[in-house]
Amino acid sequence: MRAVVQRVATARVEVEGRVVGAIDRGLVVLLGVAFTDEESDAQWMADKVATLRLFGDEQGKMNRSVAEVEGEVLVVSQFTLYGDVRKGRRPSFVRAASGPHAQSIYAQVVEGLSRRGISCSTGEFGATMQVALVNDGPVTLLLDSDKTF
Repeated sequence: MRAVVQRVATARVEVEGRVVGAIDRGLVVLLGVAFTDEESDAQWMADKVATLRLFGDEQGKMNRSVAEVEGEVLVVSQFTLYGDVRKGRRPSFVRAASGPHAQSIYAQVVEGLSRRGISCSTGEFGATMQVALVNDGPVTLLLDSDKTF
């Protein structure tokens, strides 16, 4: 499982002109699921996102998690994170999970964050989405549950 995590001042995702998810201060998580991912990967990702210390404390050091600052998380499915362009010019998505499997793992990440008391919004799985955000910092991290990464 791969994720691009961005600390944001605000973010929203639209599908066909309607807002399907929006947050204020918090994290945007663009989430890609591999065909080999399972529940343990989803729990690892939820734990990692929930506990990353990306928000400033009184001294301005990144020492607080999204939960500690009462922030929100917007999770957006993005299978293109598994696009392989090492050969040719068109991405290969052979490592990306199929729709039903990816949707199940994606839902487990969202549920894992919600269980930790974090307010979560989502995009619309499988839809063409427009994501707008104001990156705060900017702070952007790449996460990968693959131990060989």
